[in-house]
Amino acid sequence: MAQLGGTRSIEVEAPIEACWALAADVASAPEWQAGMKTMRVLETDADGRPSLCETTSDAKVRDVTTKLRFSYAEPQRVSWTQEKGDLKSLDGKWELEDLGGGRTKVTYTLDGDPGRMLGMLIRGPVEGKIRDLLVNGRPAEFKARVEGA
Repeated sequence: MAQLGGTRSIEVEAPIEACWALAADVASAPEWQAGMKTMRVLETDADGRPSLCETTSDAKVRDVTTKLRFSYAEPQRVSWTQEKGDLKSLDGKWELEDLGGGRTKVTYTLDGDPGRMLGMLIRGPVEGKIRDLLVNGRPAEFKARVEGA
């Protein structure tokens, strides 16, 4: 059975405040994250940030819907965990480290278990393509969005 996940980092030519603004703007994710179709905010926290969202993503073999609970540790981390959805489990986070000189190290981590049924569909080359989309490519997408490329 496929276990989807991994960690990737990238250095971004932008201050941590700009990186935080993007990481914390979870509602904008479908605009710049490949494969993410929708992000609907269901609840917000006391600071007006999305705390519970329903997402729909293209998992190559079918669309996957999840309800994600978000938490924020400004300006270092935005994390999420699945409360309900098509996957058995899903946890992830963006971590930001100020490198000085207007540069930030951005680390993306995702850990997901598609469950037995979806896991049987995600094998071989499909598993690699999904990992490339959901893990390996995210930091580069983040960098391009923040740097305006």
